[in-house]
Amino acid sequence: MLILSILFLNVVVCEWLATKPYFRHLGTALLVIILTAIEANLGVVPTTETPLYEGIFTYVAPFSLFLLLLQVNLNDLRRAGLPMLTMFLIGSAGTIIGVVTSMWLFDGSQTIGKLYYALAGMFTGTYIGGSINFHALALHYGVSKSGNLFIAATAADNIMTALWMVATLAIPQALQRLRPRRLINPTHQVDDALTSHDEETVSPRHLAILLALGTGGIFISKELSARWPVIPFVLVLTTIALILAQFRTVNRLRGSRLLGLLGIYLFLAVIGAYCDLGALLHDGKLAIVLFGIICTLVLIHAIVVFGIGALCNVDWDVLGIASQANIGGATSALALARSLNRPDLQLPGVLVGSLGNAIGTYLGILVAEFLR
Repeated sequence: MLILSILFLNVVVCEWLATKPYFRHLGTALLVIILTAIEANLGVVPTTETPLYEGIFTYVAPFSLFLLLLQVNLNDLRRAGLPMLTMFLIGSAGTIIGVVTSMWLFDGSQTIGKLYYALAGMFTGTYIGGSINFHALALHYGVSKSGNLFIAATAADNIMTALWMVATLAIPQALQRLRPRRLINPTHQVDDALTSHDEETVSPRHLAILLALGTGGIFISKELSARWPVIPFVLVLTTIALILAQFRTVNRLRGSRLLGLLGIYLFLAVIGAYCDLGALLHDGKLAIVLFGIICTLVLIHAIVVFGIGALCNVDWDVLGIASQANIGGATSALALARSLNRPDLQLPGVLVGSLGNAIGTYLGILVAEFLR
């Protein structure tokens, strides 16, 4: 109970730190990992596996991923528009090409080690979907228990996400000045229900339904994957969540994002506890290799998206937002559309980002098993 109390307090502290100028760009997720890692190396919390840590990996993490996926209703995709949807799918293909190529160029099996294929799957998932898919694949392949490898990958991913936000803000504006293109007519407006904030009011009834769905989904997924071991548990859980999310009564339940984020932060705190800072600093080469892999795959993704988009005469802003929906996810795509002063592209960006969450885990496992 004391360890659990400390982990929850870490979330409180990091949520507060994330509002401060010097820490805002790191985000709560990375701050939780860093703070818990410092505490673990100072002996405040255990660095070895405990029943609490095992319980968080076994139940809390899958439960949180399940709840976050309940927000993905694929019926909304028709509101994204054909240009945005097409370029997002082309960007997803570019990500897959980039992951496979960069792993080959950097000789991942030698430079990363035996879990190189899992890292490839995680990068595929996160650069098609987002952090939901990144964590789902890390959990499935056991990378989440390789503290240093996971943290190096997370740090490299966070740096690239920030850099790509700047790039996708600058590139469309530069290209628009060089080769002006007709802007798409502003026909879409933002739907607040699709861009929910972290804070929300939850009723006991909605909370009970979410808990019942989450625990029931985990039970059914474990039973099915035990009966048919060839089907990964995380894929069964993802499929059940996505099926339920297509029902509006489930999709609109308040509290799924709130509970899901809290559970993910708790999961990340345990990741931090597994981190040996001395070994991480000693093995700085790993972080450099991972960042090189990510830079290469994102560059290939960008060449595919902007190259094909240029040939097809697509609006430059659409290309930038579609790419950001791949690399940074729905929230980043929304922020970019606002920064580009394109309210008509805010909702389409959020919607294709949600599609990425839906397909990211499937494609991540496909790439990982291909490389394996």
